[in-house]
Amino acid sequence: MEQSQPDCCGGAAAVLNLQPNSSISVAYHPLFGPHDDLILLELDEKLLPDVLHHRVSFRGQPDEDAVLCTRSKTYAVKFVGTSNSVFLIPPSDPSGLHENEQDGDKVQRDNKAAASVIKVAPGSMELVEVAPRLDKLKMLLSENPYKFDEVFEMDELNEMVDCNTSLYRWDDLIDKVQASDDELRAALKSLSALEIDGYWRLVDEDYMDGLLNMLLHNSVLNEWSLDALHEDEVVGVLHSDGFPCKIASHCLQVYGSEVEGGSRGRVWRLDERRVCMHFARGILRGGKIKMESFMGEWARKAPEGMQVNFDMLEGEVLTEKLGIQTWVYSYSVSSLPSSPAERFSLLFQERPKWEWKDLQPYIRFIFSLALPSVLCAVPFAFSCKSKGGFYFSCDCFSRDLRVPGLTSDGLLLKYTRRTQPTLDADPVFSAR
Repeated sequence: MEQSQPDCCGGAAAVLNLQPNSSISVAYHPLFGPHDDLILLELDEKLLPDVLHHRVSFRGQPDEDAVLCTRSKTYAVKFVGTSNSVFLIPPSDPSGLHENEQDGDKVQRDNKAAASVIKVAPGSMELVEVAPRLDKLKMLLSENPYKFDEVFEMDELNEMVDCNTSLYRWDDLIDKVQASDDELRAALKSLSALEIDGYWRLVDEDYMDGLLNMLLHNSVLNEWSLDALHEDEVVGVLHSDGFPCKIASHCLQVYGSEVEGGSRGRVWRLDERRVCMHFARGILRGGKIKMESFMGEWARKAPEGMQVNFDMLEGEVLTEKLGIQTWVYSYSVSSLPSSPAERFSLLFQERPKWEWKDLQPYIRFIFSLALPSVLCAVPFAFSCKSKGGFYFSCDCFSRDLRVPGLTSDGLLLKYTRRTQPTLDADPVFSAR
C-alpha cells in the first residue's frame, strides 16, 4: 500500500459509494498509526440509535471491567480479535486540494481516487447483555443508614459531607454502580431506599421497627383500619410523635400498598406478609430458635387480624433437625451476592447438599434473552481506563438471579450436580 500525500482525496465516501465490480486504490493516510484511542464497537442494529444519539454511557471504576449502559440495560464490553485486516478510513478533507499542488499531480491523484487508511484495527469491541452489578449499591447505602437520632439540618448535612461521611446523590450512584438508570431506580425501590435532601439513604432497621410499632399502636388508639390508612392522618399523627413526615410516609410505602382513596387523599392497606415478615426478622435477630418457640412468639407479635404462616418466610429462613427438634434461623436471599458463581459458592458453604424445595427460593431466575446476533459495525471512539443489619425489602429485583441468555436449567447444570435416588424422590443438588 503506498504512502499518500496529505489530504488524500476519496476518504470514507469513496468506499461507501463504490459500485459493484469496480475497484479503488488504497493508500496510507499521513497520520497512519496505532491510534489506540480509536476502537471499533460492533453493535446490534437496535442499539445503533442509542449510540448515534448519545444515549449510552460507559460506567465503571478503574479496578472494574467497563460496561456500557443504555437507559434500561447493561452490557459487558469485550474485545474480540480478528485475523482479517480491518481498515479504518476517515472522511475526506473538505478543503480539497493542496495549495502547492501542480495540476498534473492533481489529475494523477484524482485518477487513483485513493482511500486513505488511518489505522488497521486488530479487532473490535462486542457488547453482551449482562445483569446489572447491584451488590455494590447495597454496600454503599449500608455505610450510613438514616437513624432515629439524626437531624437533617442542611448545615449538618454539609458538615457530614465535608467529613467524608458516606452520603450519595443520584449522580454519585451512577458513577459508582454499573447499572442502567432504569435498573438503578428499580434497585433503589427494591431496597426501600429513599431520597432525603438529595441523598439516597436506607433506613436503620431499629428505626423502622420503632416506626412500624408506633403506627400499629396509633392504629389501635385511633381505631384505624389497617386496610384503609389515610396517609395525611397517619403522617400527621406520627409527625407529632417525633417522626419526620417523609419517613412516616415511607413507612406506609414499605409495609403497605396503595388503594383507592376517594376524596381524602392517598389511602394504604398494610400488607400482611411484609408486616409479619418484619416481626419474624426481629425475632430471628437473636439467633437460632426452636420452631415451636418461634411460631408462638411470632404469632404474639403479629398485629391483631394478621395470621402468620411459615410459607411467608420462603427465602428468608432455613430449618435444621437436631435430634427430634426442628430449629429455625435467618438466612435471607437479599444478603446473597447477585453473581451466580458467588451465590452458589456461599450456598454450598452453608450446606453441602440442598433439597430442591430449600434451594429453589435462593436461585429464583429472571430469564432474559440476549440481543440477536445481527450486527452492524460502526467506528466508535472512546477512552476506557477500567479493568476489569440494615432494612432490605424482599422485592424480586434484589432476590432473583438475572443472567441474560441463560436458562434456569443451564444455570443449575453449570454450577451444581443433581442426584435423585428414585424417580419419586426429590432431587438433591451439590457443588459441581
